[in-house]
Amino acid sequence: MKSIRFSLVQKNFVVGGIEENKKKILSSIDEVQNLKPDFIVFPELSLVGYPPEDLLLKHTFIEDNIKALKEIAEYTRKYESVIVLGFVDRKDDIYNSAAVIQKGKIMGVYHKMLLPNYGVFDEKRYFSAGQKPLNLEYDGVKIGLSICEDIWIPDGPVMDEISDGAMIILNISSSPYHIQKGLNREEMLKVRASDSRAAVIYVNTVGGQDELVFDGHSLVIDEMGKIKSKGPDFEEAILTADIVIPNIVSANLHDPRRREMIRNPSGNSALITLDAIKNPERQEIELKNETHPPLQLEEEIFKALTLGVKDYVRKNGFKKVLIGLSGGMDSSLVAAVATEALGSENVVGVLMPSMYSSKSSITDAEELAKNLGIKTYTIPIKDVFDAYLKVLDPAFVGTNPDITEENLQARIRGNYLMALSNKFGWLVLTTGNKSEMSVGYATLYGDMAGGFAVIKDLYKTMVYKVASWYNSHKGKDVIPTNVFIKPPSAELRPDQVDQDSLPPYETLDAILDLYIERDLSLKEIIEMGFDEETVRKTIKMVDRNEYKRRQAPPGVKLTTRAFGRDRRLPITNHYR
Repeated sequence: MKSIRFSLVQKNFVVGGIEENKKKILSSIDEVQNLKPDFIVFPELSLVGYPPEDLLLKHTFIEDNIKALKEIAEYTRKYESVIVLGFVDRKDDIYNSAAVIQKGKIMGVYHKMLLPNYGVFDEKRYFSAGQKPLNLEYDGVKIGLSICEDIWIPDGPVMDEISDGAMIILNISSSPYHIQKGLNREEMLKVRASDSRAAVIYVNTVGGQDELVFDGHSLVIDEMGKIKSKGPDFEEAILTADIVIPNIVSANLHDPRRREMIRNPSGNSALITLDAIKNPERQEIELKNETHPPLQLEEEIFKALTLGVKDYVRKNGFKKVLIGLSGGMDSSLVAAVATEALGSENVVGVLMPSMYSSKSSITDAEELAKNLGIKTYTIPIKDVFDAYLKVLDPAFVGTNPDITEENLQARIRGNYLMALSNKFGWLVLTTGNKSEMSVGYATLYGDMAGGFAVIKDLYKTMVYKVASWYNSHKGKDVIPTNVFIKPPSAELRPDQVDQDSLPPYETLDAILDLYIERDLSLKEIIEMGFDEETVRKTIKMVDRNEYKRRQAPPGVKLTTRAFGRDRRLPITNHYR
């Protein structure tokens, strides 16, 4: 039975790390030779990392990537497998491209035709669009080559390739994660395969890049839309699978739509003919069809956060991180994520109690640190706070204490953390969640001071759910039970709780989801049954705190409308 074997290289590439990416590509090619694959496939722009952004405006960057591509081609002269590799091509302009390499030669190049320009994507700023679909002919079988967005549009270039005889669609991708995107992407690819009666080979990159996380989740789908193999989420892997050609031929014979398409080819696709490999001994190599089950939602989020922190710290040259531990839920979850990402020996907790800190907050933070096995420092803020008030007393005379004194406490704590960061080279992880960042319930140069905002795109209600999953996953209360029970509080004045200033988080998060994620107006949200005064107050807080969010550290993107790259609203704005 005739088949074609594909090895999908789901690896963690580094933006701008052309030389290290090249080495990873070459070692991966070596690694799979014992499986005798016909094709070894790498993700979109794997040679330069994704997204390279304004590095693409440096002509030396383009030259270095082309030089590395030629070196890879030369290295593969000793192997017969076809290599499909993402890189930046330069002709009249630059293109997001896939090189097709065999026996030391670059046999051809495909230029991505559909350039996304929404959400986090900005490809039209950098690339020209390709003009022609491409089929690869291998042992009489046509394989349509595409890059990421090309396969998302039902009548895009992939359908031209199918019309021109492609039995397999090969898509290389760098598709960034948001909550449950893996499952949505999976369903789209299954539909694309079953509609066209063609197998789909989909390879996605994995890893963290600034705010973005790439989840992997590479797929091999047969001509009926059934998953044959699925790569793990948020982990490196190489997935190898056989596509059985007679099964596709049979499916096409039984599908009148497909036969009509074959009889009327579009003629739009270019064609590259490749040498077929004769590997009779390959039949003796038994492949295991990997299928990793879908992750529970909270586990998916936790793994995304963990990978985002791990790669941001590692790729930017830091060794250790420090976190202000308040005894609250947000700092507890951030500490748990950091410990899983980096190991307990690389996480430092700092307790900074004040005259308003409850005894339970201190003991909860100490218990958390003990459970995680992380080192802590306790540095009180009262003496410094009193000194601030004394120095400011002549200017503040005749005024009553207000939010000013509360923010002073937060800024003292921020100074402590940044002092430790400067002294020891540790990266400060901030602990604000999306609910707080949305309404400005955070202090500039205080609790917002730091290098990476781990949960800035995670609403408060979901923070609790992810933390609960984490304890369940660990089989013990790593995050103390009392942290889940006590009312959330910034503890900046006597008997303070968050609900003094904010609606209950269940209500607040529901309104924020409608306003931020779905872009509904004030009137539309009120019509859905929410209290008008609460909605007006919430939206006013969101709008007037855009200036704060512009100054926040980067953090892991989890939703479809993360602040920064996704949601770009003017600071000066009178529209309500």
